[in-house]
Amino acid sequence: MNGTLKRVAVAALAMFALLMINVNWLQAVKAEEYQSDARNTRNFFDRYAIERGRITAGGKVIAQSVDTGDNRFRFIRKYPDAKLYAHVTGFFSPESADAIESTHNKLLDGSSADLLLRRSIDLFTGEPTKGANVELTIDPKAQKAAYDALRQSGKRGALVALDPKTGGILAMVSLPTYDPTELSGTDKAKVFKRYDELAKDKSQPLLNRTIAQTYPPGSTFKVVTAAAYLEDDDSRGPETTVEAPQRLPLPNTNISLPNYGGAACGSGQVTLVYALERSCNTPFGSMGMELGYDKMKEQTEKFGMGQQVAVPMPVAQSDFGPKEDQAAVAMASIGQRSNRMTPLQMAMIAAGIANDGTVMKPYLVNKVTDSKGDTIDEADPEELSTAVSSGTAAKLRDMMVSVVSNGTANLAQVPGVQVAGKTGTAETSDGQPPHAWFISFAPAENPKVALAVIVESGAANVGAEATGGHTAAPIAKAVLEAVLNK
Repeated sequence: MNGTLKRVAVAALAMFALLMINVNWLQAVKAEEYQSDARNTRNFFDRYAIERGRITAGGKVIAQSVDTGDNRFRFIRKYPDAKLYAHVTGFFSPESADAIESTHNKLLDGSSADLLLRRSIDLFTGEPTKGANVELTIDPKAQKAAYDALRQSGKRGALVALDPKTGGILAMVSLPTYDPTELSGTDKAKVFKRYDELAKDKSQPLLNRTIAQTYPPGSTFKVVTAAAYLEDDDSRGPETTVEAPQRLPLPNTNISLPNYGGAACGSGQVTLVYALERSCNTPFGSMGMELGYDKMKEQTEKFGMGQQVAVPMPVAQSDFGPKEDQAAVAMASIGQRSNRMTPLQMAMIAAGIANDGTVMKPYLVNKVTDSKGDTIDEADPEELSTAVSSGTAAKLRDMMVSVVSNGTANLAQVPGVQVAGKTGTAETSDGQPPHAWFISFAPAENPKVALAVIVESGAANVGAEATGGHTAAPIAKAVLEAVLNK
């Protein structure tokens, strides 16, 4: 009898143990998975029970929660100037979020551990829980200028502007855009239908082209080749003479690299500054082959390429291209072949030159505060890399000023301000017209803004490098003026 009781007792204890293991497995290990499961309707309604924090830019509210008075969906997300800031704020849909709404979700909805003290005080005083507010580095005037100027081009494109001394992002615009309000409603069927429409749109309005898309950089990349050439020998400078044939034979091929339209580059021997002003292909292709793949790739990495960057949204990897033959190095050195860059990376190159050779880590969030205005977190500018020496940066700055004053970028001139820049025309592989590029910073002697702009298939039929100069440079000028004329 005692043996039977013992067996029953052991069996009961084993079942209790299994029950406790199961409870802990469900409530601890699997809790987050079940909480985020789309079938969890409680989680769906909870998303709208808390007043999420505001997202602001330059004191302007660009995302906020509005009290509906409906007990089921108490707070609904609204986006003033929705399309203007869509790729910055992102959306807050019934089951997902994007951009800042996603990266800072736990702060915005008040569930972050950083807000534990605030929640405790609110519990004690009986005040409802509110999310933290996120203040961005975006300059509303620069953002609006970029958006309007890009939209007037009638093309797809992107512009990103930085404070070269801190890395703060002053403007981030990608076109076409979308209305995040349409994806932030409570009607799942309606929201999902609209999302599918946007996702299937061939123009890719959901894509943030500034950080999630790479392009051949075209002739804007010649400033990197010039940087590597100057760094290789500090006796070189803007007046150094370089070979500039009308066509550059490419080793182990039966083809040669021409200048744009087959034109001559001066007399065949020109100064480095002249080659950059006129954006000649042959001298920069020759420089790239002379330096070799390893030195060229090393220079790109010094500008930040190859590093994992988040702003806080993750940034697509820019790449000089794989190691191939000398002919490939020549093409990559003028921004073609396998050379691929995000607009943000090209803005970082301009900013690094502007900042005496130091590239700052780009960032979008300036400050996070709780519902009472107390600071939770604040940006601390951080150096990403040293791209070039201050001496080389000064030489590049002078040459880029000359490109705007005497070369292909005269349409970027701002009255009373010395502007530095470089145009670019990037050939595409899909038969479409070339992309138009422009990178710039100003004022040259004390830079406050650096930027990159690309207009997809935006090259104008006006000859030479004036394509980037005619299409992209005026867009950059509008943003430079918006920042400098505040």
